[in-house]
Amino acid sequence: MTAVRTETPGSPWAPLASKVFRALWIAQLVSNLGTWMQTVGAQWILVDQPNAATLVSLVQTATTLPVMLLSIPSGVLADLVDRRRLLIVAQTAMAILATLLTVFTATGHTTPVLLLTLLFLLGCGQALTAPAWQAVQPDLVPRSQIPAAAALGSMSNNIGRAVGPAIAGVLVSLSGPTLVFALNAVSFTGILIVLLRWKRPRLDDDLPVERPIAALLAGLRFIRAAPAVRRVLLRCLLFLAPGSALWALLPLVAHGRLQLSSSGYGLLLAALGAGAVFGATQLSRVRRFLAPTGMLAVAALAFAAATLGAALVPNMPVVLALLVVGGFGWMIAMSTMNSTMQLLLPGWVRARGLSVYQLVFMGGQAIGSLAWGLVAERHGTVTALVAATVLLVVCAISTRWWPVRISSLDTTPSTHWQDPVLDFEPAPADGPVLVLETYHVPEELTADFTAAMTRVGRSRQRTGATEWRLYRDVGHADRFIEAFTVRSWSEHMRQHQLRLTATDAAAEARVAEFTIGEGRTLHLIAVTPPDPARSWWRT
Repeated sequence: MTAVRTETPGSPWAPLASKVFRALWIAQLVSNLGTWMQTVGAQWILVDQPNAATLVSLVQTATTLPVMLLSIPSGVLADLVDRRRLLIVAQTAMAILATLLTVFTATGHTTPVLLLTLLFLLGCGQALTAPAWQAVQPDLVPRSQIPAAAALGSMSNNIGRAVGPAIAGVLVSLSGPTLVFALNAVSFTGILIVLLRWKRPRLDDDLPVERPIAALLAGLRFIRAAPAVRRVLLRCLLFLAPGSALWALLPLVAHGRLQLSSSGYGLLLAALGAGAVFGATQLSRVRRFLAPTGMLAVAALAFAAATLGAALVPNMPVVLALLVVGGFGWMIAMSTMNSTMQLLLPGWVRARGLSVYQLVFMGGQAIGSLAWGLVAERHGTVTALVAATVLLVVCAISTRWWPVRISSLDTTPSTHWQDPVLDFEPAPADGPVLVLETYHVPEELTADFTAAMTRVGRSRQRTGATEWRLYRDVGHADRFIEAFTVRSWSEHMRQHQLRLTATDAAAEARVAEFTIGEGRTLHLIAVTPPDPARSWWRT
């Protein structure tokens, strides 16, 4: 192990050289183990209840539904407040809830309704912290190590999924669910200690705090004007829609076609988890030979092989081997898409963008699982898994036409805009703001100029413009006027001071190659017109 853990930039262990990242990763690994142990303990409490099948399935619903409901609001919140403080508050609340669950269980007061309610609230805590967890990673490791950091995060989740239930099964059989609930409550302590000791640098920002709705709309505008980000979301859906079939139908394969007990089903899950952990250790090696698009294609084919094996192969050892391959593919796909999103999102909108990715991820799995369950019920498990295999192969082939490109957005902050010269100071809420930029373009360069301005238009919309247009002056053939609108003066100042990146600077530099002379910039604040009815009354 010592020989593998080199601290070279390409090493899968390189992010662990960061003291804070290493401490948080270890603490989060312990917390993930506790979370999966808690799930087993909760299911064990409900197995002897009336309607046990429904109640046990509601355990997963109670823990995953909050992610569907709160992912977008939590992303907005993580971009508006200090992420470290948000994590501290949420982890403290979850520790208190886990402690209450332990006390109620120990005293025999845990009813199904109370249990599911506490699990739902704990799920809300997880949903609130997920975007913030991912958004702080670029604050802890260099940009070149973000893919490795994402892989280590996925490894932590998969170790928790593979090992936590096994530990919980032993502990519950020995002493009941109270002990696993208590261990889960204690598992939050490590994260809290690390977060309290972490001194995150404060960013100087004199601008008013964004309002939640305005911040949400700004995040959605960024995604709409960032084709590279939308492409990652598309690739996530194309993979998860068929990929969810194996996760949803594997219990039926284990119980029906393979005639396995619950421990045999656990072995199948362990094979997937082992493949995922192996994939995390090999991710940097794979990246030396394949670009992100190629990695997604290989991942889809690997998961297709596992899905087809679960459908058709009768030999248990072969199925296990194929599931290891599938786990490897799952890890490669998840870490590639996650790290690509982090690399494409600037700091000011990172948590909002990741929350949209999380919603697509969880929604794709939830809806996909339901859809494949309905297909299996009507046409059989084998038919559903074979159909999912075909779609995974199509997903791999589609990378030829819909690739992902990490280098298309350079999110390095840039402050290349000059502050406007003011004759009076607008109030932060004044607006909308109309910005007019004049360009002089020789006739022979008009086509190149207009093509370059398309990228500038996307830049304006990514950073806050609600509308953008390019006009040509009919009285002066060489004069073009760019017009874009921002909803308020404070948001326009955020464009100036916080939201511009190296990609935006490069787009404007490209436009400058086709213009001559000095341009002119005008900033216009909308003035509310008088109410016509009131004006008529006064006259």
